This record gives sequence, structure tokens and C-alpha cells, in this order.
Amino acid sequence: MADLRTRYLGLELRTPLVASSSPLTGALDGLKRLEAAGVGAVVLPSLFEEDLAEEARDVDALLATGATGGEARAGYGAGAAAYLALVEQAKASLSIPVIASLNGTSRGGWVRHAARLEQAGADALELNIYYVSSSPGQSGSEVEWRYLDIVHAVRKAAGVPLAVKLSPYFSSVTNMAGQLVEAGANGLVLFNRFYQPDLDVETLEVVPSLELSTSAELRLPLRWIAILHGRHRISLAASTGVHSAEDVIKALLAGADVAMMTSALLRHGPDHLSQVEAGLADWLDRHGYESLEQVRGKLSQRSVRDPAAFERANYLKVLASRAR
Repeated sequence: MADLRTRYLGLELRTPLVASSSPLTGALDGLKRLEAAGVGAVVLPSLFEEDLAEEARDVDALLATGATGGEARAGYGAGAAAYLALVEQAKASLSIPVIASLNGTSRGGWVRHAARLEQAGADALELNIYYVSSSPGQSGSEVEWRYLDIVHAVRKAAGVPLAVKLSPYFSSVTNMAGQLVEAGANGLVLFNRFYQPDLDVETLEVVPSLELSTSAELRLPLRWIAILHGRHRISLAASTGVHSAEDVIKALLAGADVAMMTSALLRHGPDHLSQVEAGLADWLDRHGYESLEQVRGKLSQRSVRDPAAFERANYLKVLASRAR
């Protein structure tokens, strides 16, 4: 059987399958189910700075004494104390890497809580930077600087590996990736799946809307992973649209180190991981590959016969195919 081990953010993973941030990763029971199903690593739900209701002294007391009491849960809005307790309990109970996710609003908040998450035992941090600028006076370069400033500040405050969950809406993703590496990022998660608000035509209200992803959404991260593979010394994670073994294989061929799953696990449960892993192993065996290293980046932009297929040429070919 082919070797499914991979490295992500310098961490050794038994498989490239990572459970991304979701309600499943917000409780110790769910984390244990994911580990039993064969996941390579877990990303906890994001700790949002807006939801931090605890006083700093309460959080510091928790770090000093360790997590106590019953099973901790870190659902959205649970607060810093519950989140830190879950990190501690997960590290004490699991044998797989535990990646904490942070979504801050202020520079100080990013730095302060990044340090606390490292102290609680997180193996790595995923910076879920969600910033939407609606100001016509704010330039694209100012938005980029905000991202880079956060990464640089957190890098100085925390010693664990950092991954940035990146937006696909930058004018030059490749350039931004290079700047994030210089700022201290060890990995990029492509891409952050932003949830857009909807409009209720009866109540005339702006309402939240959540739809799970489909495999068709994988094409966007595939393109940019293929373009970025080999350009920087950085880990690449495919996120959004990973549902099947075929999706994972595509991500690896493009150049990803890991494939992150959320919607598929919410639909089918943690046991879906074992099916995906079996499908991946079967494909590798049937094609004569002994390890993931022989597959990774085989269809990246630098490796394919027609590199332009990832640029304008693809647009023209798609239009031409529909005209026939």
C-alpha cells in the first residue's frame, strides 16, 4: 500500500486529510470521532475576537491552572476560556496535530490571543483573516498591508507555525502569497469561503445564508495551488470543494500538501474520511505510486505541457467548447 504520510506546516501527518474548522471540531467528542476515522489533523473553530467576553485575568488563570471540569466546547461565541480549555483537552487526548484558528479584529487582539493559544498547546495557528472593506477611500494596497501587518505581528508573538486562510479576491494572489511568506507565514489555506448575506424580499431584511460547498468549487483553489506550487517555501492547503477521493487526488496533483474537508463531513459524518482515504490509497496503488511525493505537483503550472491552461487560455477553451 502507498505511503499516505505528508507534512503540513512542518508537522508530520499520517494522511493529507484534514478536518477544517466546523462544529465537528468544536468539541472533544467530535475530535475523537475524527481521529478514529483517520483524519491527519484537525482545525478547531475560529476564536472570534468579538465574542471574547471573559476578563483577561480569567483566561490567564485558566492557562496557569490548566483546563478543569467537564468536556470543553469551543462553538462559535463560546469565548476564550472555553476555547483554551478545548485546546488543552484536545492535546491531552489526541495523537494528531491540533491547529487553533483565530479571527481577530484588532492588532492587539490577534497578538494577545495568538500567544495564549500557543501557551495552551496548539501545534499551529490558522489566521482566519476576514476583512471586508466598503470604504471607497481605502485602496487595495492598504487592505493588503492590513493582512501583512497582522501576520508580521503574530509571527513576532508566537513561535508555532502559522497558516493564513487567504481570500481569493486579491488583484495578484501570487504576489500577495510571496509577501505573506516574507511576513512570516508558513502555510496558505486556499481559500477562505466567505458567507455572503442574502435579502429577504418579504421582511425586507438582510439575512445570513449558509450553503454547503460542492466539488465544483474546488476549481478555484486548484488553479491557484497549481500556480503557487514550487514558487515559495510554504505549505499549501486546498480548502473549499473537497468532498471525495477524486477531489483530494486533484488537490495533490495541483501541488497541495493537504486537503481540508468541512461540508462533506457535515453531510456524511466523520466516517466519510475512511472512504476517502481508501479511495485515495486505491488510486495510488492502481497507478503505481508508492508515496504522495510522487504525485504532488505533477499537474502544477510548472509541470504541465501547457502552463497557459491555468491562465487566459483556459477561459478561451471553455468558451470555445460551449460554442460547438
